[in-house]
Amino acid sequence: MAHFLQTTATVTENIAIARDTWRVRLDQPNIARAIRPGQFLMLRLPGTNDPLLGRPYALYDTVLNVENDPAGIDVVYLVVGKQTRALTQLRSGDSLGVWGPLGNGFPDLEGAGHVWFVAGGIGQTPFLAYTRALLGTRGYGGTAPCRRVRTVSMFYGVRTAELLAGLGDFKEAGASVHVASDDGSIGHHGFVTDMLAHHPRPDHIMACGPGPMMQAVASFAGSAGVSCHLSLETPMACGVGICFSCVTRVCDGDGWDYRRVCIDGPVFDANTIHWQ
Repeated sequence: MAHFLQTTATVTENIAIARDTWRVRLDQPNIARAIRPGQFLMLRLPGTNDPLLGRPYALYDTVLNVENDPAGIDVVYLVVGKQTRALTQLRSGDSLGVWGPLGNGFPDLEGAGHVWFVAGGIGQTPFLAYTRALLGTRGYGGTAPCRRVRTVSMFYGVRTAELLAGLGDFKEAGASVHVASDDGSIGHHGFVTDMLAHHPRPDHIMACGPGPMMQAVASFAGSAGVSCHLSLETPMACGVGICFSCVTRVCDGDGWDYRRVCIDGPVFDANTIHWQ
């Protein structure tokens, strides 16, 4: 098991950035210096057993101090249950239990020309730091900034325009952004995957979002002969491989086997996923 830190973090900011979508900023330099794009944190509200367990949240980005060193962590979350509703009540100076960095992170894709990110719902959250890392504007996990790819495009689908979160962040980071909405209130009217066939084929595809969307992206990538990785949004209880609550099916020879998303993922080669 990879090394991780279990500690507390002080909230420095907690703001709404879209409908039902918030960004919490945590002062935790030790984790900020170590975490890489694609990895995640487990967060738990201290002093309560309701909810009892922590929940996983992707790294959105690290926060730099005046010396340009990683000092904090940004996490973006969608309000869907008891814990996320409670998170919205946090104020500057409050504390959260946190452990991380966890998971295997994204591949570095050294030498790729054009990379696509396909996101649905809250699935855009792992891709901001990855955009900066691939375009060489930021270093993570103790590595110096280094441009790895030529261009990055984000295909981002939401149910309605009010749920679109972080669009300006991705544009500022250098990604070309294409938006779809189920109700037609912004961008393409329909699924985000509808747009893929209408753009020049990339060198690599990354996807995060609902299972059916990721399965459609994996199918598109396979048909187009493009390598593809998926960041799974599987619910977790411990985040460190102990509880086996986050298993997913992967191909194993002529059959399939289970892998723990928290330590074997959350990023998997799309070809290894055994879709049910």
